[in-house]
Amino acid sequence: MRRLILWLPLAVFALFIVTVAWRLAAGKDDTVRSRLVGQPIPAFALEPPLPGRPGLSSADLQTGKPRLLNVFASWCVPCKVEAPQLLELKRRGVPIDAVAIRDRPEDVARFLQEFGDPFERIGMDRDTRVQMSLGSSGVPETFVVDGKGIIRHQHIGIINPDDVPKIIAAYEAAR
Repeated sequence: MRRLILWLPLAVFALFIVTVAWRLAAGKDDTVRSRLVGQPIPAFALEPPLPGRPGLSSADLQTGKPRLLNVFASWCVPCKVEAPQLLELKRRGVPIDAVAIRDRPEDVARFLQEFGDPFERIGMDRDTRVQMSLGSSGVPETFVVDGKGIIRHQHIGIINPDDVPKIIAAYEAAR
């Protein structure tokens, strides 16, 4: 019995090591998903970053037709990478609106001139209140919103070319 008690701390330590190794090998999902998928989009009204362009409000996302809502920033390198895919979605007839996060109007204008402008409306979210109310954890992030203003799908991160058919399918499902 005494021998068993002497080996008990080693057994506990070995179990601890195995548990830690198992958790490290399993990897970690750092994705922060919005709890609003399936819920109405929060009420908001944002000013436009560019003269002559409309701003964006939650009412614009409740017009009876589904839309994409892209959360981006001119300073965001991944946003530049996903720009061609957003242009492709627009080319395929998917309407896209945007929320520009912590940005300046002149930087948004430069971004759109350099990387293309797939957006029908853009709202300036200088203090990230709208971004946070959407449950967005970063940029870029894209939401599919149905015609009643219900968030139906969330795409976290860059939209890659392989993601375009998935986004279109989510958009079609929201009709």
